[in-house]
Amino acid sequence: MHLELADDPPAVAAAGSYRARLKWLDDALGVLIEIPAALLVVAEIVVLLSGVVSRYVFHQPIVWADELASILFLWLAMLGAVVAYRRAEHMRMTAVVSLASPKMRAFLDAVSLAAGLVFIGLLLEPAYEFASEELFVQTPALEITNAWRAAALPVGFVLMLAIAALRLVESADWKASLGALVLAGAVIAALFYLEPTLRTLGNWNLLIFFVLVVGALVFSGVPIAFAFGLATFAYLTFTTRAPSMVVVGRMDEGMSHLILLAVPLFVFLGLLIEMTGMAKAMVGFLAALLGHVRGGLHYVLVGAMYLVSGISGSKAADMAAVAPVLFPEMKARGAKEGDLVALLAATGAQTETIPPSLVLITIGSVTGVSITALFTGGLLPGLVLGITLCALVWWRYRGEDLSHVRRATGAEIGRALVIAIPALALPFVIRAAVVEGVATATEVSTIGIVYAMLAGLLIYRQFDWRRLYPMLVSTASLSGAILLIIGAATGMAWALTQSGFSQSLAVIMKSLPGGPLGFLAVSALAFIVLGSVLEGIPAIVLFGPLLFPIARQVGVHEVHYAMVVILAMGVGLFAPPFGVGYYAACAISRIHPDAGIRPIVGYMLALIAGLVVVILVPWISIGFLAKP
Repeated sequence: MHLELADDPPAVAAAGSYRARLKWLDDALGVLIEIPAALLVVAEIVVLLSGVVSRYVFHQPIVWADELASILFLWLAMLGAVVAYRRAEHMRMTAVVSLASPKMRAFLDAVSLAAGLVFIGLLLEPAYEFASEELFVQTPALEITNAWRAAALPVGFVLMLAIAALRLVESADWKASLGALVLAGAVIAALFYLEPTLRTLGNWNLLIFFVLVVGALVFSGVPIAFAFGLATFAYLTFTTRAPSMVVVGRMDEGMSHLILLAVPLFVFLGLLIEMTGMAKAMVGFLAALLGHVRGGLHYVLVGAMYLVSGISGSKAADMAAVAPVLFPEMKARGAKEGDLVALLAATGAQTETIPPSLVLITIGSVTGVSITALFTGGLLPGLVLGITLCALVWWRYRGEDLSHVRRATGAEIGRALVIAIPALALPFVIRAAVVEGVATATEVSTIGIVYAMLAGLLIYRQFDWRRLYPMLVSTASLSGAILLIIGAATGMAWALTQSGFSQSLAVIMKSLPGGPLGFLAVSALAFIVLGSVLEGIPAIVLFGPLLFPIARQVGVHEVHYAMVVILAMGVGLFAPPFGVGYYAACAISRIHPDAGIRPIVGYMLALIAGLVVVILVPWISIGFLAKP
């Protein structure tokens, strides 16, 4: 018996040793990527804050600050995208994949990896060529070759390629991995075979590549950025004579808008207010004020999300800051788990327009609409949707038993207010800094970061230095995932524009019955669907440049139009069964998604009612804008 069993351990030990080596390599690669990515976030904060202090305090602008920030930013975007890829944090549609059998799910996961491998492999050579051409371009302020900046693209793609290959090798189901690679090879071979036919189809190729191919990839669980990039690359390669380097150039252009520098900084600020206890202080004050009324803590949830959204740009950070503070007490009062997660998701959609929302920043970068105007116009629409949610809360909880709830005394409310004042002041500090010209919308996040750090260290005495590094890495990861999507969607939008699709779309949208109102209604319906399928930022980047010029032509104010499409997109993003935001709310709350499906229907209807009001009353969006 012992002799027979002794034959197996060497093979088992060899397999274990092989997997241990792969894990060591993966961990080493993680450290190699994550430490520079975290340092780049710190460097961006220091450079932008130095620019503000130098200009406003010493009246001596640092002329090279923006240029250095731009160089560091592309490196942050690419290394962040690598971190997100290694952590499997790129935005993807998982609703269909989760319904598949375990065997099919393993195959679809392998398809996702194979698609990433193909996408990155196809872009390696064009990225290298693009960086090589930038050798001959000199930056105006630093007077160095622009290749220092452009090199981030091939380096990032090489690292992602290594991770994709490592993941395929690590896969326990080698048959699924092999099948996915064979499928990818077969699709590529079929496209080469069909190339002569595809070149004769004209704009029918838009349907093939940007609807069917993108749809198949997205619903298969391929990261949205990769789906956009693959479809764009295939469309340009097999149906046009445009060089493949155009895809890399458009991606670089999309990720290089200076205003997008605010994305990682506001993401970090959102994590910071949760860590320093500022969010807890705001929630505590609202709970003391409203906790004794029927549905009171539900009103607190709506109000807290509105306030926290005025500091952070990330919805995930907002929900993570509010839910853990409120949910235990709400459950103790008898609130059902499903209703809690449904309202949390609904408030995520309601507060999408509250500055400094990342979606507002993205719209400003891709459409040219004033960021200051968007920040001003976003406050009231979010308030209107908050009122419609509160109306439903009042109806649902009008009979709540509060006999066991103690009402806070005036002294307790006053004490909670004093504690919360530093946190409540932060949104006003951020807005005042932009309005008074102390900092631009890009730089103002650094002021918020310094304010939050000082408040955490000196006032709330809550600052865990050990959490700082993971927060910086998480910031880089989320920012990289967002920016890669923006880059890929910019390339896809460019391809759509070059095909003449934008002109055809303009003709169709202008001919809609109902004039501006009809245009707004159709846009709202379209963005509810797009927000559900593509998430918010990809939908905005892809269709914003196409639709905003049409909105101006039909007489819709661009800020009003921005509020309508953002709120509509938010409804789709947080609505099950496809809305990714809903599942993020469930993950943060640690509540099963099935529990919230029925309660969220009413909240979604309340949001749509608020959206209709915003559509019908433009003043809500533009009433407080400065008159030209």
